[in-house]
Amino acid sequence: MKFETIGIVGAGQMGIGIAQVCAAAGLPVLLNDVDASALKRGMDRLSASYDRLVSKGTLTAAQTADAMARVKAEPELGALARCDVLIEAATENVRIKQQIMRDLEAVARSDAVIATNTSSVSITKLAATLADPSRFVGMHFFNPVPAMTLVEVIRGMQTGDATFDTTVALAERLGKVAIPVKNAPGFVVNRILVPMINEAVFVLQEGSARAEEIDAGMRLGANHPMGPLALADLIGLDTVLSIMEVIRRDLDDPKYRAAPLLREMVDAGYLGRKTKRGFYFY
Repeated sequence: MKFETIGIVGAGQMGIGIAQVCAAAGLPVLLNDVDASALKRGMDRLSASYDRLVSKGTLTAAQTADAMARVKAEPELGALARCDVLIEAATENVRIKQQIMRDLEAVARSDAVIATNTSSVSITKLAATLADPSRFVGMHFFNPVPAMTLVEVIRGMQTGDATFDTTVALAERLGKVAIPVKNAPGFVVNRILVPMINEAVFVLQEGSARAEEIDAGMRLGANHPMGPLALADLIGLDTVLSIMEVIRRDLDDPKYRAAPLLREMVDAGYLGRKTKRGFYFY
């Protein structure tokens, strides 16, 4: 399939990251968000990201201008009708995602692929929202999108071969490594990673070590590039909790229960970097 235009719904951290890598690959992007202020903040964040690349000497000012020109803020969902692939990158809420799926199918071309960047929600369940679930697939990028190489391409029970192959081809066009994954709670990476983060929260909660010591232990003792608590702050504690709840519910196994401290911090609004406070202050 020849990719002409990519549509992205959701101008948060992940949506902006996906827009950046699409633009870097020479693809025009239509970026949509139901919240006009969020859309403006997202475009400002994208511009700031490119400015940092210029200051580091990674890109020239001209290259940055070309990339920014490929990304258009589009407040009207109907404008995404000309897109070849539509990627939903909204919050990890099943009902919100299902409504977005219905809205996208109403405007999308019949041959367009509809993908979700969900980190945990069942692809099969979301696909069932659509009249044609064969066109639906999971395309899970990792944060920060420009720096992380992996994309999980997740096949739901209804996902068609052409849809899956097109999504793998897009990931490769973006310079990513795509791994095929069957629909399962947490998929592959988060099924392993997020329970590890949750266990680190239990260790902190029990007073076995401070946050700095836990993270240093995993960096130096397990050769992780970032400690689990610092990583939780980067991902967002609300997202970590949401993934744990999905894994716990769908596997019906109490060993995946979320640490009470994690839940309490989310209740307090201490969500990590995006709120300037999590396990660390920012």
